[in-house]
Amino acid sequence: MKVVYSDGYFLKLGEHVFPAVKYRRIKEKLLEDKIIAPSDLVEPAMATDDDIQLVHTPSYIQKLKMGTFSPVEVMRQEVPYSRELVDAFYLATGGSILAARLAVEERIAVNLGGGFHHAFPDHGEGFCLLHDVAVAIRRMQKERKIAKAWVVDCDVHQGNGTAAIFKNDSEVFTLSIHQFNNYPTWKPASSLDIDLSDGVEDAEYLAKLKEGLATSLERFKPDMLFYVAGADPYREDQLGGLALTLEGLVKRDRLVLEAARERKIPAHITLAGGYAVNVDDTVTIHANTVRVAREFFKA
Repeated sequence: MKVVYSDGYFLKLGEHVFPAVKYRRIKEKLLEDKIIAPSDLVEPAMATDDDIQLVHTPSYIQKLKMGTFSPVEVMRQEVPYSRELVDAFYLATGGSILAARLAVEERIAVNLGGGFHHAFPDHGEGFCLLHDVAVAIRRMQKERKIAKAWVVDCDVHQGNGTAAIFKNDSEVFTLSIHQFNNYPTWKPASSLDIDLSDGVEDAEYLAKLKEGLATSLERFKPDMLFYVAGADPYREDQLGGLALTLEGLVKRDRLVLEAARERKIPAHITLAGGYAVNVDDTVTIHANTVRVAREFFKA
């Protein structure tokens, strides 16, 4: 199983709730715990402007390159603008494209970056400047490697950018399971939204996710799964209000990936958000997702 990673994923954010160091630490843990071997790591190239324009508007791309954002736009993005930061997002997007290509070839692949599901075609929101998963989907469709994509978003926050980008698109089915009373305030409709109350624990979460996966697959026959595996449904996450345990999150990963395995659907995985009080917990949750993916690959 190939794992896409670059030291360039590091987001230079200064003092920020987003643990930018997590990418390097996940990679180190995966190697230390022998979940992957060094030969499994693949270095991505930056996405090109042609890639980015498959989803994002030319005027927005120009703003990204020139930094010509208003104070309101920067506030909405919630990250301090720099060209280095934009380059990191281009690189993470290139990583998601590469992981999608690898998933077609090898059944499954993981991008240790990405999952920036709050980005819209013409603006960024909520720590997300580019929608790497949407770009990867459009690139795979353009290359005719897939026709129909299934996005399963298990981040604690609804994938509003994903929902907006693929609204009324019969070739992409978007499932988002999230805490309702949380960011974003405005939640455009996904193909299927599972709105959870505050404090939901493992059993209820897993039951509703299982039902949502079954409903999705009754309504839609995908060529590839794009799994946005956020760590922030964890009970000790600073930006979440659900109450999943570490064990519950592993069961979540297995449910999603088993649904794909049973139907021989290639799986593309991005790690998305995670803001646990203890960064070690976030790293463990993400590493566990890769561990489950490895089990999927061997099965």
